[in-house]
Amino acid sequence: MTSAPYASRERSTKERILGAAEALFATHGFAGASLRQVTAAARVNLAAVNYHFGSKDKLIEEVFRRRLDELNSRRLAALAIVSGRAETSLEDVLAAYIRPALDLSRNDGGGAAFVRVLARAYAEHNETLRRFLSENYGHVLRQFAGEFARLLPALAKEEIYWRLDIVTGALTYAMADFGVIQRKSDVAERDHRETAAEHLIGFAAAGMRNPSTSNSTATR
Repeated sequence: MTSAPYASRERSTKERILGAAEALFATHGFAGASLRQVTAAARVNLAAVNYHFGSKDKLIEEVFRRRLDELNSRRLAALAIVSGRAETSLEDVLAAYIRPALDLSRNDGGGAAFVRVLARAYAEHNETLRRFLSENYGHVLRQFAGEFARLLPALAKEEIYWRLDIVTGALTYAMADFGVIQRKSDVAERDHRETAAEHLIGFAAAGMRNPSTSNSTATR
């Protein structure tokens, strides 16, 4: 039986490696950050990385799993509260999708670094990582798409996924705080994120409700 102090040391080592990897991947990308840099930053040897993760690809996956498991649990819990109800609005479902993600992007607890890692995942077109994300978290997107389909019966399934993909892109942009509207020094970060959430939910709802134009012909 594993003793508590030993288990605690194991978690501490693993968390140090994950934290170092997350920061380095955010700065240098997945290809640019080496395991040697990770071990140096985490103050461990390569054997510790191999013991806990086995390979660099598995380490990358665990960096995502550490954050996305909690994020998507919160999303699904929020969705479960509003799903299937007659009084549920499109904004309610979008809030369940958007607010947990914006909460993750707050600076405390390393969330800001993970957002940059997430942006890297979109930019670098890593097929192995994309497959991992699809296999492990695709069901979350499907559950939200199902609720959007209930609320927007006139939209085809493919159209809903297109729009949800665009919403996700805008959300990632907002999480990374790349926008021209920066938080003012006298505004708390939580208040700034809440304002961002309100604007994004309203904008996304308008886009989701827009009549389908996928089969129309553009005119000049």
